[in-house]
Amino acid sequence: MATSTGSSKISRIYRLSRILLVKRAIFPLHRDNVSIYGSRTKPLENTGYFSRYSFIRTNILDPNRSVIPVNHSCNFSTTAICLKQRRTNDDKKKGLAPQSLKTIKMLNKAEMKMIKIWKNMSVLQLASAMDKDLDHIFEVMIYVDNSADYDQPWKCIDNIKVIQEIVKKSGMRCTITAEPTIETHNKEIKDAVKRPPAKASDCVPRHPVVTIMGHVDHGKTTLLDSLRHTRVVDGEFGGITQHIGAFEVCLDNGEMITFLDTPGHAAFTAMRSRGAHVTDIVVLVVAADDGVMEQTRESIRLANEAKVPIIVAINKVDKREADIARTKNMLMAQGLVLEEAGGDVQTVAVSALKGTGLQELIETINTQATLLDLKADPKGLVEATVIESRTDPFRGKLSTAIIQRGTLRKGSILVAGTAWAKVRSMFDDQGKPIQQAPPSTPVEIVGWKDLPSAGDEIFEVETERRAHEVIAFRQSLKSKEKLDDDLVVIQQKVEEHLKDYKVKLGEKQRMGRMRYKIRGIRPRATKEISAGPKLSIIIKGDVDGSVEALLDVLDSYQSEKCTLDLIHYGVGPITESDIKLAEPFNAIVYAFNTGVAQPNVRQLAKSHKVQIKDYNIIYRLFDDLRSEMEKLLPPTEAEEIIGEANVLQEFIVTEGRHKLPVAGCRCVKGMLKKAAFFRLIRGEDSIYEGRAASIKHLKNEVDTIKKDVECGIRLDDASLQFRPGDKLVCYEMKEVPQTIDWDPGF
Repeated sequence: MATSTGSSKISRIYRLSRILLVKRAIFPLHRDNVSIYGSRTKPLENTGYFSRYSFIRTNILDPNRSVIPVNHSCNFSTTAICLKQRRTNDDKKKGLAPQSLKTIKMLNKAEMKMIKIWKNMSVLQLASAMDKDLDHIFEVMIYVDNSADYDQPWKCIDNIKVIQEIVKKSGMRCTITAEPTIETHNKEIKDAVKRPPAKASDCVPRHPVVTIMGHVDHGKTTLLDSLRHTRVVDGEFGGITQHIGAFEVCLDNGEMITFLDTPGHAAFTAMRSRGAHVTDIVVLVVAADDGVMEQTRESIRLANEAKVPIIVAINKVDKREADIARTKNMLMAQGLVLEEAGGDVQTVAVSALKGTGLQELIETINTQATLLDLKADPKGLVEATVIESRTDPFRGKLSTAIIQRGTLRKGSILVAGTAWAKVRSMFDDQGKPIQQAPPSTPVEIVGWKDLPSAGDEIFEVETERRAHEVIAFRQSLKSKEKLDDDLVVIQQKVEEHLKDYKVKLGEKQRMGRMRYKIRGIRPRATKEISAGPKLSIIIKGDVDGSVEALLDVLDSYQSEKCTLDLIHYGVGPITESDIKLAEPFNAIVYAFNTGVAQPNVRQLAKSHKVQIKDYNIIYRLFDDLRSEMEKLLPPTEAEEIIGEANVLQEFIVTEGRHKLPVAGCRCVKGMLKKAAFFRLIRGEDSIYEGRAASIKHLKNEVDTIKKDVECGIRLDDASLQFRPGDKLVCYEMKEVPQTIDWDPGF
């Protein structure tokens, strides 16, 4: 390319925004006249500017500058067709062919820097990976399509092609990898645990936590009603307590006591265990007329395991059948050494219904609390225990807890098991909002993200980030435990496989490889499928403790007559998802002390033919469950004896050419039917079971024989021989419904 002045051929010059680098010299091309060798003139479109090592594109800022003449010894052609590097004299001597632009790029590719990119990387991360500053990245983005949205360093580039174009236009190569994880080897994540014991100077006195325990229907809730002047027992279904309740009672003398009322039914063992482990004193209620019962013995065992002092309240002393002396002897037989026998277990005779002896019981509790010198640290991070948890349709997930250390306030971050909460609000046992809860206070906490399990320990943490770390740590521990359990099962499968393999290998070595063949078709892995009846159920309860009690009873089911399949359980009202889940399994939805989330749920269940059964008493729920399983059991055949006859003599009768034996009998019990079955018994052995071919009375064929009537009976088996003294038993086979062999313990 050269400039021309005058007679040289002039071609039209186009406006171009390019810079041509030739031997590291930059030649801007602008609107002016430039002479081109050859008869054809082509615009330099999409040519860019390049050198031996790179292509760079820019805009010409000054359009008034004149064109710079280009020397004829330029190594590059200016036409788009011949855009290749010309050979030098040295290249011609070496016999090298002209190198095209593609060849030059391939030669320079190995020299380009390789960086790692990933989707959703931020602009700042891209600049760091390319070892460039942010200005360079933003300048390159001007020439990259769809990059206008990424105008801040912290914005993530979700289009991987934009990242690739930025890297490519910067003269680098890239490879797509996964986003690198942040290594936290320097910081060890620890679980939230209890703080070290507080100093004696930091502790302040607190009121006692008293748990009332005992057998069902011994008057525990009635006693608590008399102490707090309420009528809780009137609102209980079936007259039995089925929840654990936490109440703060202000006595007449102004002192405060926190009471825990535990169920006495056999199904609520876990609730009683929680009550024994969070309490300071156990008040064991024993009815004077019944004495020590099964749950009384269990309560004594739980209190001894928790190392909690026991105060015995002998209730119902006003009844005529009350026997206080016998009750005390039964208590001492269980290992309780009473005060009158030189022990430390105090007994108080009370009547919860009439209020007799309640003041003496309160004084005994206060005396025991004074001896224990109960104190707690009201400062620092909170430590508590979940007593109960439930789902409220309006307030969300709730939990009732007993504060054991620290003071709980709104906004605190709590962790319990794998659930965490930011306390939105708190309520006392009367449902009134409170602002703070010191030690020994029962409090209802609102703000849980997930429902904690009853019995979980609550720990306050500093931040939400710390709460997430603790939950992730605990979930990883659970995953590890599950993996360990799975490894045990896998190892057992491997051992079984190796054992089978060694047997086949020995047979193969014995027979020789050429003669050894797998006999028959390779058997498929068999799946254990129960061929018997199957009942699928869904359990929904009002609180976590109730669901836990139901599951404990279901765990005791071991009958082989019917398969019991629990496909889902949870806390809260029945929802549409429960109905949709129950439909394919043809399951029954049991609601214990809860209802449906919305009115249309029952209509949905009716349209999908899903049964919803509501129960408020636990033993009635399991009675219905037993009844539903028995409906699925096929009836069994049972014998029903309808008559007996004694054989007096054998007769031989001739019918045609055959001689047939006939038993001369007398009916001694019930009646004999020709259509029924007969069993011939000789001594203690059964000789024959089958039908009767003929029954005659006075040479007349009859269908029935009544008691004390003689007859002749011929059985279907003509080879039988009757003897005097044999017995014929007449019976019928009837279908009898089966009963399930499972006792829930109620």
